[in-house]
Amino acid sequence: MNSENVRLGYVPTRRDLFSREDAARYKTVVAQKLRSMGVDIVDIEWLNEEGLLYDTADVEAVVKKFTDAGVDAVFTPHCNFGTEAAVARLGKALGKPLLLWGPRDDAPLPTGIRTRDSQCGLFATSKALQRLGVPFTYITNCRVEDSEFDRGVKEFLGVASVIKTFSHMRIGQIDTRPESFWSVIASEGELLSRFGIEVVPISLVEIVEAMNARLSGADSEVDRVVEQFRYTADFTEVNDQDVRKMAALKLAILEWAVQKQLSAVAIQCWSALQIATGIMPCFVNAVLTDEGLPVACETDIHGAITASMLYAAGMRTQAVFFADLTIRHPENDNAELLWHCGPFPPSLRAEHSPAKVGRHYVLPNPCPGVCEWQIKGGDITIARFDAADGRYSLLFGKGRGVSGPMTRGTYVYVEVDDWPAWERKFIYGPYIHHVVGLHADVCGILEEACRYIPGLAPDRV
Repeated sequence: MNSENVRLGYVPTRRDLFSREDAARYKTVVAQKLRSMGVDIVDIEWLNEEGLLYDTADVEAVVKKFTDAGVDAVFTPHCNFGTEAAVARLGKALGKPLLLWGPRDDAPLPTGIRTRDSQCGLFATSKALQRLGVPFTYITNCRVEDSEFDRGVKEFLGVASVIKTFSHMRIGQIDTRPESFWSVIASEGELLSRFGIEVVPISLVEIVEAMNARLSGADSEVDRVVEQFRYTADFTEVNDQDVRKMAALKLAILEWAVQKQLSAVAIQCWSALQIATGIMPCFVNAVLTDEGLPVACETDIHGAITASMLYAAGMRTQAVFFADLTIRHPENDNAELLWHCGPFPPSLRAEHSPAKVGRHYVLPNPCPGVCEWQIKGGDITIARFDAADGRYSLLFGKGRGVSGPMTRGTYVYVEVDDWPAWERKFIYGPYIHHVVGLHADVCGILEEACRYIPGLAPDRV
């Protein structure tokens, strides 16, 4: 529910000993390149006649401007050598993700004079940043037109998106965890004191009351959502009253999430909800996740945090999915079934797989609301934020969606390079069987993001 955009503070820098003309030229070329990529930048053209940072006395003004403008990250291209003291002080004062890069230097002039020495300045600035304890991200010294520059900027924006989300994270908790699920126990106080992550609880009674209020009379919003639901999937096995309950439940959760500015939600999806309403929330969870509010099952707070981080790493361009690690592929030793009762977003459904909503096939009370479809394959990043004994880590790795035997619920088989290595990671912990998937390779983004989060160790499989 947070803003989708990353606002980038653009701070080109130079040093007096080198060519001012080259510095001015590269300042403009890089800014044009960023705008052509659709990057939202706040520049420093107002700072001085050159629109370049070279005086440490100007740092305070830049900090104020960027703070007022809501800048989420900073890019400091070294348009010639650069001024390391000014960049380091700026990075320290802002406390935002910082991207360090400079254009690859040209050959010396026929006279033997070098005009920029940008790479040398990058070495100096990186040392200054380290002295002040400022984490930063680096793109290898390359040309503006190189694919490496494009890739580096896009990945940095993903990192900044994760940090923006993580630093303002509010996780909605709908009721307590299921009594027997020790695996999803989380420390609300520790999350708040360590990372500033706030857990916002609400009782199931309050959600059900809000849901029933919408069902007590005519409600055009409920009618609209029912129509949307029926367009999305086959509800022939669900009666009209239960479809309306699902629509009202979706609206009740969404209204609360918007009011509380939530990043994600963890819900006790069974069994109190079935007693109170007679429905399963699986399809509701799937649709909310598709609309930008990731929902984790079984009151898994750490799962909701993972989903929010992974969604941000993908720049909120596609939905994540919350899954159980269940069984190994019967024939492929390196593939695993990622499954759950039905919270996988409809937008991820494989083209050949029909979308159906029906009754639960495992729980003793066969309430309606579970989904049944296979989701698409391709590259998939799998991740899990978790902790044990006060030590927090983020596990992540890349797999590929592959074919496998049909099963009930929502599912995909994922092949990795070495499944036994993955299995040992989950067995020895601190992880559990719940993971989150995203159809993109964002492993580098997640690993880099951990550099900006004190107390969170990256754990790449």
